[in-house]
Amino acid sequence: MTGKSSYRPEHLHYLKMLAKQYPNVQAASTEIINLHAIQNLPKGTEHFISDVHGEYEAFQHILNSASGVVREKLDQLFGTTMTRAELDQLATLIYYPTEKLEEIERDVPDLREWYRITFHRLIEVCCLVSSKYTRSKVRKAMPPEYAYIIDELIHTNYQDNDKRDYYENIISTIIDLDRASSFLIRLCKLIQRLAVDRLHLVGDIYDRGPGADIIMDELLNHHSVDVQWGNHDVLWMGAASGSRTLVATVLLNSLRYNNLDIIETGYGISLRPLAVFAGEVYRDCDITQFQVKISKDDTQEYSEKDKLLAAQMHKAITMILFKLEGQKILRNPCFGMEDRLLLDKIDYESKTITINGQIHPMLDTDFPTVDPADPYTLTPEEDALINQLTRSFRHSEKLQRHIRFLYSQGSLYRVYNGNLLLHGCIPMTEDGDLMSFSIGCDNLSGKAFLDYADATARRAYYSKIGSPERQFGMDFLWWLWAGRNSPIFGRDRMTTFERRFIEDEDVWTEPKNAYYRYYQDPAVCDALLAEFGLTEPHCHIINGHIPVKSKKGESPIKGGGKLLVIDGGFCKAYQKTTGIAGYTLIYNSNCLRLVAHEPFAGQADAIRNNRDIASTTQIFERMDNRQKIAETDIGRQLQEQIDDLMALLAAYRSGAIAEDHKR
Repeated sequence: MTGKSSYRPEHLHYLKMLAKQYPNVQAASTEIINLHAIQNLPKGTEHFISDVHGEYEAFQHILNSASGVVREKLDQLFGTTMTRAELDQLATLIYYPTEKLEEIERDVPDLREWYRITFHRLIEVCCLVSSKYTRSKVRKAMPPEYAYIIDELIHTNYQDNDKRDYYENIISTIIDLDRASSFLIRLCKLIQRLAVDRLHLVGDIYDRGPGADIIMDELLNHHSVDVQWGNHDVLWMGAASGSRTLVATVLLNSLRYNNLDIIETGYGISLRPLAVFAGEVYRDCDITQFQVKISKDDTQEYSEKDKLLAAQMHKAITMILFKLEGQKILRNPCFGMEDRLLLDKIDYESKTITINGQIHPMLDTDFPTVDPADPYTLTPEEDALINQLTRSFRHSEKLQRHIRFLYSQGSLYRVYNGNLLLHGCIPMTEDGDLMSFSIGCDNLSGKAFLDYADATARRAYYSKIGSPERQFGMDFLWWLWAGRNSPIFGRDRMTTFERRFIEDEDVWTEPKNAYYRYYQDPAVCDALLAEFGLTEPHCHIINGHIPVKSKKGESPIKGGGKLLVIDGGFCKAYQKTTGIAGYTLIYNSNCLRLVAHEPFAGQADAIRNNRDIASTTQIFERMDNRQKIAETDIGRQLQEQIDDLMALLAAYRSGAIAEDHKR
């Protein structure tokens, strides 16, 4: 007979704590049965998106449509009973219920009958998308004000005449009480939510497009999401942490792409101090190389005076940035980037610069704030300006809320359900070995270095303000953004300086890390996966960062299907190069499928014309059997809970712990 003496004290203590939640054999047994039942449900659908770069309308559409998952369900249910036009309208209604409903209510003559028919259809869709989940999980996803009603409707047996009447009466009452529009909107939102169990955003939410802050608001409200930091995300994380260098970089990028709305309107950061400084100091300077990019649609909105000031601001912040980057490189010799100290290599008399032993003519040497004898020191005015701008970033409540989310829900990489998700690369040497780093650490590579880099990035935000730990953390974030072979930059150098001042495009080259050559080899991908503990047959590396040039025949599938690149040009600025408007990935219980998207004409067009994003789907890997939750990370966690409860049952039955039958 076993008793308390057969248990280690710490194990018995844990079981006693567990017994407070499950006080007797019946309670523990019931929970084991429940957990086993959950394990046998199909695996939930995962949705992977990467490199959205502020394109919030396209992002919102792909999120609402779940990259075609919602339309697939509609075709499955109604493909033989509804016309193509009716299906298009129903899909648009689910994607944009509030906006589409306004249009329908204006145009439909018999609104009551339309509501009745549409409710029937939406309830059928709800039944289908909720079938993978427990009733409890579905109930928690429902809007509280309609949870009881929706629960009744999606679990009604319509073959039963009495139940059918019950169902019709509920719908009639909703319409009679003038709650039809509210109820319909909540139903559509529920369908969107249940269509995807988990969203993975594989980096680069920020920069280029106009609405990264809108995307962040959407992510904050998402029911289940994780983010793998991209280089552009790390840039904003550093700016919010108080890095003057990364504040300058954010402003440079925003000015370069004429994307100041996110700074001023989105985050409430005034750029007037920069405008005043630039207008005064760079009033008579050559700003030819600093013209901002203005789209054809926006050309009429900007006067020549506006364009001149924007170029002056662009040049002013660029020169501040080059000085601050130089200070960072000098402060951190472990970065190994002394060759990127370029301001001191300028010959102002000949208007040339020497880079790697080669002399190049410069397009511009009109730098009124640069002291050739001390080129990396800010003038007092520059110092005061960047300090003021940095304070504004630190005190933007909305920006800080968004960055806290990136830190709490994000990481440098994530291992999830057999897949390794990372934005950039696992740095490799030219010989094909894992590259080692000694940047505040001792010769780390592979997973060990990525873990170290993740922890160090967090020091920039969470360490005490003014501490050496926080300062190094902020410097390290800059290295992640632009450092040689950084795991989320993945290049030898960032040639912003050369692109501004040197005409010879050969010196603009930013050589990629060897990873981007070796990842074509299945054996290399297997070895990289094994580095992160992934050795099962259906494991993959899922990458963003480097746009796939589809129009040149490049495939997003690398390494014999072991690695997938899902950056296909979400950002409009990249679409001429890629030929498409991005890839997304769907991983459900049956297969993995890549979805290639055509450019999005905008929400107004989608709503008015019931137009979806034109997409091409490629199923590239099917599961041997339909995957169950038991085979997922959550399933393994559930199994650990089951094992603990089985141990508790044994303790009850042996008398090691006494049951409590009063609870």
